[in-house]
Amino acid sequence: MRLRPVLMTAVTTALGLVPLLLSSGTGSEVQRPLATVVIGGLVTSTVLTLLVIPAFYKWFAVDAGQD
Repeated sequence: MRLRPVLMTAVTTALGLVPLLLSSGTGSEVQRPLATVVIGGLVTSTVLTLLVIPAFYKWFAVDAGQD
């Protein structure tokens, strides 16, 4: 139900950081690693939010219902 808003938020933020990731001017040695970490965090948190947490929720909900 929340797939589209979560994906759109993550993708637009990651696309906004692409210029920092590809920059080569003054100060880019600080901005490039920061952009890399933020984009990696966005990808990781999106995967956790959309796939891992719902899977754990279903797994524990099924186990709790059988007792």
